[in-house]
Amino acid sequence: MSANISATLVKELRDETGAGMMDAKKALVETKGDKEKAKELLRQKGLASADKKSGRIAAEGLINSYIHFNGKIGVLVEVNCETDFVARTDDFKELVHDICLHIASSNPEFVTRDEISNEYIENEKRIEAGKDDLKGKPAEIIEKIVDGRVNKMLAQRCLTEQAFVKNPDITVEDLIKEKIAKIGENIRIRRFVRYELGEGLEKRKDNLAEEVQAQMPAKQ
Repeated sequence: MSANISATLVKELRDETGAGMMDAKKALVETKGDKEKAKELLRQKGLASADKKSGRIAAEGLINSYIHFNGKIGVLVEVNCETDFVARTDDFKELVHDICLHIASSNPEFVTRDEISNEYIENEKRIEAGKDDLKGKPAEIIEKIVDGRVNKMLAQRCLTEQAFVKNPDITVEDLIKEKIAKIGENIRIRRFVRYELGEGLEKRKDNLAEEVQAQMPAKQ
C-alpha cells in the first residue's frame, strides 16, 4: 500500500462508493489520502455507483465455454447483464472469457458464500476443530482459530472472493465492480460448471510386469 494510504482507508472508500479496490486506491493516492476528494474523483470518473447498479435486474448476458488447450479441463459459465446490447459488446465478451479462464485455473466450488449451506460450514468447522495442532488449547482460542481457518477456506473456494488469476491484486468481485462502473449495467455471475478429465473416476493402475507375463504363451 502506498505511503500514508492504509488498507483500512481503501476499504472504507470502497464500501462507501462501490468502486473497485484498485480504483479506490488510485483515487486516494491521487488525492493524497483525502477521502472526500477521492469520492468526488470517483464520481467524476463514473466509478462510484457500482453498488447501486448491482441491485438492478440482470436477465440478459452470455453463456460461454472454454476448453483448456490439452483438452483435459472444460468450463461452462453464465454471466448476466441487463441488456442484450451490452451482452454483445467486446468488453462484456472479454469479461466472460476471463471468468472462464479464471475458473479453469482456480477451480472454485461456489460463486458466492450465499450458495454455501450452514451444514457445509459447520462440517468444515468440526474437521478443523478436530485437528491435532489444536488439541489442549482453550476452547475460546480453538473457536477463534477455527473461525479464521474456515473463513479463509471459504474465501478460497468462492469464485468472487478469489484473487483474479490475471491480476492477483484484485478479486473477481473487484473485477465485476470495475466492469459495472465502466459498462453502466449490473453484472453478475449466475452459475458455472467445471469439468476435469477423469475427475471422480478410479484410475487404472497397470502392472507392466504382470501385463507382459500375461501376454506370454503358457509353458507346456
